[in-house]
Amino acid sequence: MRQLGVDSIPIALFLAVFTGIVLALLSSYIFTNTVPIYFVGTMVTKSILLELGPVLTGMALAGRVGANIAAELGTMRVTEQVDALETLAIDVPAWLTLPRVVAATLMFPVVTALAGALGVVSGMLSASLLLDLSSVDFWKGAKIFYQDKDVWYGLVKAASFGCAVATLGAISGLNATAGAAGVGRATTRAVVLGCMAILVLDAFWALVLL
Repeated sequence: MRQLGVDSIPIALFLAVFTGIVLALLSSYIFTNTVPIYFVGTMVTKSILLELGPVLTGMALAGRVGANIAAELGTMRVTEQVDALETLAIDVPAWLTLPRVVAATLMFPVVTALAGALGVVSGMLSASLLLDLSSVDFWKGAKIFYQDKDVWYGLVKAASFGCAVATLGAISGLNATAGAAGVGRATTRAVVLGCMAILVLDAFWALVLL
């Protein structure tokens, strides 16, 4: 959980800060002379909590977590450590895969929650500094259409993203072929499959929960 979750927090927070800034600026551009400016708060909070927070954080962590798992298990496969475990009648999926899948499933929502909170705050600060929108008006817009589902919907998606990324990373790593090139291909495959799984799951949850 520390390796896959806590160590991933800096990159997620970095991504969230600039996502909030860009959303605030784009929202003000879209709403110019059409709707009240405080709807920037609505746009920023809804976009980050429902969609961009979970998806962009998941994509970033797919590159880090999926690659980490695939490279580690792929190296164990090509150096015959996995074969040694199988020779000792140790259940490899339960010993190597399950802890990583559980850790990613639990930590992805935590990292996503932190990134979402920081993204909203950065959007508010950028709106205050660059758009002359007071924090009171920003939160006014954020509260207008707020629902409790906005929070747990994003966390449910994040948990499913973590499970998919870790599972695909483990499968790719354990199926790595011999040699450094094989580990590299397994790592690349894990990242690509993880990103594709995130997009598919994002569409699935949109159909099921929205």
